[in-house]
Amino acid sequence: MKKLQILGIVFLLLLMLGCASQTRTITRTSSQEVTDYSGNWNDTDARLVAEQMIKDMISRSWITDYILENDHKPVVIVGNVRNKSSEHIDSEIFVKDIERELINSGKVKFVATSNERKEILAERYHQQSYASEETAKSIAQETGADFVLIGSIKSTMDAISGKAAKFYQIDMELINIESNEKVWIGQKEIKKLISQSKTKW
Repeated sequence: MKKLQILGIVFLLLLMLGCASQTRTITRTSSQEVTDYSGNWNDTDARLVAEQMIKDMISRSWITDYILENDHKPVVIVGNVRNKSSEHIDSEIFVKDIERELINSGKVKFVATSNERKEILAERYHQQSYASEETAKSIAQETGADFVLIGSIKSTMDAISGKAAKFYQIDMELINIESNEKVWIGQKEIKKLISQSKTKW
């Protein structure tokens, strides 16, 4: 009986030591560093695709043609970017990367999205009743967009015996709001090869 008690105590001590030895290490890294552990769509994909697509979009002739015809920079709004992939993708991160690249390019003017406008409109109506006449912002003075940028993210995966190939296709289209004319179409493809032992995809 004593032997069983001693063995039980030793087992508990070993178990406690084993649990105590498990530690978690956190290392801060640059947000620009590529971290791709799962092979899924991530922040690096969103940033790089946004940079490359907007660089291509603003280098095309539609901007020059528009400025020559209208004598001002085109006003752009980002519309819906649909996630048609098999993964849960927060497309808002991608949209914000696109917005940043558009604004920083200096080639276009940029207006708030429909969701952002709702909040701003509520504030503007609030000012009509509660702000001074000198500081209240006028109704119906918004800058209308000339073009809307819409797109989609699609994915496929081919996997067997611990190996997988993930393919992403990102399509973007810039459309003239008044005429419905598509003035630019961009496409970016990403392919990731993943190897992992004893896995189920």
